[in-house]
Amino acid sequence: MSQPSTFRGESQLPHGIEWDQDATLHHAGDAGVLAELKVLRHGHLADLIRYIALLPAAQRDQYEIERTGHHRIKSEEAMELYNHPGFPHADA
Repeated sequence: MSQPSTFRGESQLPHGIEWDQDATLHHAGDAGVLAELKVLRHGHLADLIRYIALLPAAQRDQYEIERTGHHRIKSEEAMELYNHPGFPHADA
């Protein structure tokens, strides 16, 4: 059973967004059967969102995050999730 995806940073799950869920980073537009062979990074959802958020704004649209069984999170949604009040920002 797949879990519902997030929309505009709001989880459909009763306990909230699963920041530690496994995810992969891809070049935007990579799709199809061989897309899994082109994974750029593996990590937790929060780590990959943080990676995109810390890129220069002009480069963010080059990447997407995929959670197993879910839609791809494009840079705009990644930034919404990064700005979500529950996002686990690292303490400075």
